[in-house]
Amino acid sequence: MITLGNYSTLKVLRRADHGFYLEGDETTGDILLPNRYAPEGLAIGQEIEVFIYLDQDERIIATTEHPLAKVGEFAGMEVAWVNKYGAFLKWGLMKDLFCPFREQKQRMEVGKHYIVYVKEDEESHRLMATAKVEKYLKNPSDMDEDEPQLKHGDTCDCLIWQKTDLGFKTIINNQFQGQIYDNQIFQPLYSGDRLTAYIDHIRQDGKIDITLQPTGRQHTLDFAEVLLRYLYENDGHCDLSDKSPSELIVDRFKVSKKVYKKAVGDLYRRRLITISNDGIDIV
Repeated sequence: MITLGNYSTLKVLRRADHGFYLEGDETTGDILLPNRYAPEGLAIGQEIEVFIYLDQDERIIATTEHPLAKVGEFAGMEVAWVNKYGAFLKWGLMKDLFCPFREQKQRMEVGKHYIVYVKEDEESHRLMATAKVEKYLKNPSDMDEDEPQLKHGDTCDCLIWQKTDLGFKTIINNQFQGQIYDNQIFQPLYSGDRLTAYIDHIRQDGKIDITLQPTGRQHTLDFAEVLLRYLYENDGHCDLSDKSPSELIVDRFKVSKKVYKKAVGDLYRRRLITISNDGIDIV
């Protein structure tokens, strides 16, 4: 089934002056892939993956370009222009994505970035964005039994949503609300950033605490090897001990003091380092 705002793999039926016609279905009919999007060497009978959306004249059209998000996904987008009906967002396609005023939490401004959800308008059936993303986030308890259940230590996709007094709100796996706390952040973060994170704790209210560093024993072992390599590259010495200020540890190694102390302890137990008031030294 071909759906608006999503990807489909379609067969090339014929060529015209303005592009290639791809095999559609009873609802869409044949779909034009304009010449500007057709890869070199595209041939009749070949199958090609395309994104389906509406052009400037509201006709169904195909493109090989990839938008920042498809229907049902969240992304950070910049406002390209505004008119009396709403804002138009840059989402990676020639036609900007419309966000009407009724779907804005505050009046959007040209040049600023906002986290939005892409959907098909129920009335007009046009693709649109909404900044009221909370309406489209799920609770982990609502997952079906046959869906993979989130657990401590799992890797997840993380979209940075907005700054809070505690850290940053995030959107996890394009479904759930998450939180990264300030004491778990060791790099600059900005709304719209996408990065890999790790499940730390699923709270009773359904919100999820995450961390940007792997959790558990494996993270300690991984950083212990990083620290050992640092020692080899710096004449066998590091002037930071397990009693050094956390700010110095974060600044140099981008890990928490807790992780640093565990790694130092691991290397010491393996008799690979000695510990003194001046720091640590390789044996």
